[in-house]
Amino acid sequence: MADVACVTLTDKHYPKPKPSACYPQRLEKPVPNKSGHITHQELLLNAGKVVSVTVLVLTAACAAPRPTSVIPLPAYILETGADAFVLDTDTRIALSDPADTELRHLAESWAEPVREASGFSLLVAAAPAVTSEANTVTLRLSGGTTEANVEGYRMDVTSSAVDISAHTPAGLFYGLQTLRQLLPVNSEDWSMPAVVIEDVPRFRYRGMHLDVGRHFFPVTFIKKYIDLLALYKMNTFHWHLTDDQGWRIEIKKYPKLTEIGAYRQETVSGKNFEKWDRPYIGDGTPHGGFYTQDEVREVVAYARARYIDVIPEIEMPGHATAALAAYPQYACTDGPFAVPTTWGIFEDIYCPKEETFQFLEDVLTEVIALFPSTYIHIGGDEAPKTQWEESALAQQVIAREGLADEEELQSYFIRRIESFLQQHGRRLIGWDEILEGGLAPQATVMSWRGMDGGIEAARQGHDVIMTPTSHTYFDYYQADPETEPLAIRGLTTLKKVYDFEPVPSVLSLDEAAHILGAQGNVWTEYMSTTEYVEYMVFPRMLALSEVVWSPKNARNWESFSRRLPHQLQHLDKLGVNYRPVAALATP
Repeated sequence: MADVACVTLTDKHYPKPKPSACYPQRLEKPVPNKSGHITHQELLLNAGKVVSVTVLVLTAACAAPRPTSVIPLPAYILETGADAFVLDTDTRIALSDPADTELRHLAESWAEPVREASGFSLLVAAAPAVTSEANTVTLRLSGGTTEANVEGYRMDVTSSAVDISAHTPAGLFYGLQTLRQLLPVNSEDWSMPAVVIEDVPRFRYRGMHLDVGRHFFPVTFIKKYIDLLALYKMNTFHWHLTDDQGWRIEIKKYPKLTEIGAYRQETVSGKNFEKWDRPYIGDGTPHGGFYTQDEVREVVAYARARYIDVIPEIEMPGHATAALAAYPQYACTDGPFAVPTTWGIFEDIYCPKEETFQFLEDVLTEVIALFPSTYIHIGGDEAPKTQWEESALAQQVIAREGLADEEELQSYFIRRIESFLQQHGRRLIGWDEILEGGLAPQATVMSWRGMDGGIEAARQGHDVIMTPTSHTYFDYYQADPETEPLAIRGLTTLKKVYDFEPVPSVLSLDEAAHILGAQGNVWTEYMSTTEYVEYMVFPRMLALSEVVWSPKNARNWESFSRRLPHQLQHLDKLGVNYRPVAALATP
């Protein structure tokens, strides 16, 4: 990467380790300078179907940084060369319909960070907006919503006014995120460039995941995480709420799930346990926590105000040890069960008896009442079948249902859950293991073990979200493990994330239409603090945001590299403990 300047880092950029954890010595890291990127692109995509077009890309010299360092890159952006628009104490926000409470909320929510940064208290006008009204930021809804434009917007910035129009409030929201990025981070000059932007996302599913089962994080951090997703136009938060090492959501009918399942005696220190051929060493500190139903409602409402869907994940039939520690009667064995203090794949699995299905339906009934999302994620991954093989009851179910083996028993299990969800107007998502034994009729597949599972599902006519370990696992190392905090394995650099293409070239256009988008996954076995999570997620999430939002042919690594430092200033302002960029290795 050209045009870099070295700076000395402070300790803020490194996760705070547990006393028992081992972290290598940190070095000073260089951080690149910023520049802008201009592109012209007609868009193209509806429900995952990409249309190729000619793209014009113009990059400014790093020595003369451009002010339009927006991430993700808009579908079309043109600097007009006119004088900049200058925000000041007299600037007003005008609405096409001042009586529209959603529009007013959008205006006020954008004005708040502007006030905090600049000191300007921007007033929302009481009268309907007038086109090109002087010294005014205007938000207008135009109607005529279609599936293709539901999140799109147009922005015109002149020397005298800013006009943002969209077919939906969501589109206006994304336009305001772009406008926020056009403003300086730390400056006495609150100007923004004169530009024309026409923008719409490439994919309708743009997701980020967070595992709170391995380590629990407070609601305040969940909200901060959601804020950052919104700033970079991600529209889905996948909340991994249950796993072997912790059950994190209150279920009123089954209080032991949180009384027992939400807590473990301690946590393994680093990779010191038998799986890694090392003697077990625990940290001696109890760990746990859960979200009350009121807190869940609070998070869901907070996300919806930022046009983010929250998809809950309740793992089944595997990754069930914490639940079985609370309610062992739903297992195929007598246990004993305890919430694990180590990581890995455990043989504990829900037994496919009617009492278990009733239990899971009761749980999902409460989950459905809390989450308005179309999708409910049921996991379906890493479910060893040993206990089913040895269970007389499980074998009776196989014989009764005419199933070939334990793989088909898992498919039977998933199909029953899908039927229940469909009865309640919801759709099932699972990891790509749900393909094994036969895919449930309407299931959506998250392909994590590479792209093959997604390809197979798309060819079967199922919707797919691509989230392969190779490019979208943010628990992998970002550079040489010798210079990085402990991670689970692998190497996923910033550039590798940026180079990810969610639509496999082997798919036909009709098959490719089933690729809804992509998601970054954050598994937290070794992320015990919020600072650590931020370090692993940022800035890699910014690269992914451009993958899922911007036109494929407009993406350019050098341009992204030059736009990124401006965004790092935003992250600094927001108190995000991101990893310094210039230290990242390239594949």
